[in-house]
Amino acid sequence: MRDVLPTIEEWRARGDAIAIATVVRTLGSAPRGVGAKMVVSSRGAMAGSVSGGCIEGAVFEACQQAIATGESRLLHFGVADDEAWDVGLACGGMIDVFVEPLR
Repeated sequence: MRDVLPTIEEWRARGDAIAIATVVRTLGSAPRGVGAKMVVSSRGAMAGSVSGGCIEGAVFEACQQAIATGESRLLHFGVADDEAWDVGLACGGMIDVFVEPLR
């Protein structure tokens, strides 16, 4: 979280809405560990990482939805899921990411 705090402060100071994505569970091989964070602004800026790139696009879209709706959601990606292959998660593991608007 410390690596994205200055970015959050900067975005809040300019009035951006923000969503935070956090890795809350992994199983098997996963690109980032529990607690990894990515933040997204209403202007489309992004900082941090929840996967080193393989699911960032899908998480970015979920963050934009969270900003627009004010609703949180839990995302699940695993190699058995068609969506995992679609977004590039082929590492053989499973990752759950909680996406929430920053209030």
